[in-house]
Amino acid sequence: MCLAIPGKIMSISGDDPYTRTGEISFSGLMTTVNLAYVPEAKENDYVVVHAGFAISVLDEEEAQATLASFDELQKLAEQDS
Repeated sequence: MCLAIPGKIMSISGDDPYTRTGEISFSGLMTTVNLAYVPEAKENDYVVVHAGFAISVLDEEEAQATLASFDELQKLAEQDS
């Protein structure tokens, strides 16, 4: 199973479209991802990240709804433990 997670672009580095990277925040956890597949992405955009690559840009409302769903799944999993 594959899982792609939305995160917010906090900063972007590089000008080369193939090696441009972004510092992405996943609810405060920061990581660097490749932005080659989303050349239109800019700081403060939300992107869907899979395997170290941002694969699409999405609006903030959709990102927040997805993150809320993940939070709900985590709460349900904790109840089952």
